[in-house]
Amino acid sequence: MSDSFVVEANHRTVGVAVRGPGGYKFYASDAAFRPLEQMTFRRARTLAHKVGEFAQRLMHLGAVTKPMLH
Repeated sequence: MSDSFVVEANHRTVGVAVRGPGGYKFYASDAAFRPLEQMTFRRARTLAHKVGEFAQRLMHLGAVTKPMLH
C-alpha cells in the first residue's frame, strides 16, 4: 500500500488517506465526510471499513455508498 491514496464513495472522491505515525489519517474532501476528518486508523482496510459504515448512514439520507481505495 502506498503512503497515500484517494478514498471514493459512489464513484466520487470523498477524501484522501495519508500514512503517518500510528496508521492512516483521513482528510475529507467532501463536506459530508468532515466528521471523519483527521481520524487515524491503524490499517487502510480499517479506514475503508469505517468510511463505508459512515457512507451507509449517509446513504439512508440519500447521499453516498461504499468507498473504494485507489
